[in-house]
Amino acid sequence: MLNSTLTSCKHFLFDQLLDNWANYGLDQNLGFSYESMNHDWSRNEVGRVRLLTQCRQLYTFSHSVSITHNEQWLSRLTPLFDFITTHYFIEERWIFSLNDDLSPKDTQSDAYALAFVLLSFSHYYSITKDQRALTLMKKTHQFLARNMQANSGGFYESFPIDTTQIRRQNPHMHLLEGYIAAYQVTKDDIYKTQIVELLTLALDHFYDKKTKTLREFFTSDWEIDPETGNQVEPGHHFEWVWLLYQANNLLPNPDYIDLAQHLWLIASRHGLAENGGIYNQIEGNNYTPLDPEKRIWPITEYLKAITVIPIGKEEKEHRLNIALHFLQDHYFLDNGRWNEYLKANNQPKDFPLPGTSSYHIFLGLAEVIRWAQSNSGFTL
Repeated sequence: MLNSTLTSCKHFLFDQLLDNWANYGLDQNLGFSYESMNHDWSRNEVGRVRLLTQCRQLYTFSHSVSITHNEQWLSRLTPLFDFITTHYFIEERWIFSLNDDLSPKDTQSDAYALAFVLLSFSHYYSITKDQRALTLMKKTHQFLARNMQANSGGFYESFPIDTTQIRRQNPHMHLLEGYIAAYQVTKDDIYKTQIVELLTLALDHFYDKKTKTLREFFTSDWEIDPETGNQVEPGHHFEWVWLLYQANNLLPNPDYIDLAQHLWLIASRHGLAENGGIYNQIEGNNYTPLDPEKRIWPITEYLKAITVIPIGKEEKEHRLNIALHFLQDHYFLDNGRWNEYLKANNQPKDFPLPGTSSYHIFLGLAEVIRWAQSNSGFTL
């Protein structure tokens, strides 16, 4: 039953979503990805074109090529990489966004976006062996270390630095993802050192031992923010579960596995809605829903977590099948489109197709495919 459902989801992903984005969402002349698409696959101009969006698309198509060997997608990688390096890397640092006319817009350097430079360039290099990617990854790390590292640990949100900003776990989670990818492709110990530092930050500050929850918002010295620190996102719990197992594969440590299992326990007990799907937010102190609506990305992170958490094969297949059916019934639309948001009652909200979301959809399904190939006889 899982293989049948997964075959249908694989067709949606590779033959519809990614194929349409490659044909309509990537500029055929300049190579860059549009920020957002309408449901008729026309460009939706929103007033900015972010580095983050370009890097997520570069990652998604690079990783997809490693699975499918699609020649059309392969041909899009270097034009997209060239656009990123030409338009966003200015005076030895990355800027945040361009205007719709591709002139510079927001010239801050954003830690969240830099995480995806590391992730996407790692996967791009693994496909193309383009040495420029390795050079720019090293420069990105050096910029973070020299200009955005905080004395209290971790990184500031953006450069130039604003020390009064609320600090978030989210950029650090994606930096961990980026540094894991960078270390996997280079085996450079400088990236391994940073992985350990980010994991230590999670154990010491992001994780609230009393409630066994991962907190999102903090003061400058990593105290839980008094106004927003109660907000917990089950999707981030699941995302960390998967990342902690990836990190443990590189640097075995029982503390990483303990943390992953605590995060899984809370999110799987309190983050799954009775009518299906994953809540956007729960209250960190009593686990009740804070935001009962359901964006698409948390359930794709749930898929990833299922593949790594140590539960029986039968339970894994059961959970995967239910989640994949929910995606098909409530999120996936014909011709590769999707519903980005559901209301609490699972009715879709009218919203265009963000250029950042295919990263989540792709990786969630790709991890299920990888697991099913090894454990359930699934074949591409």
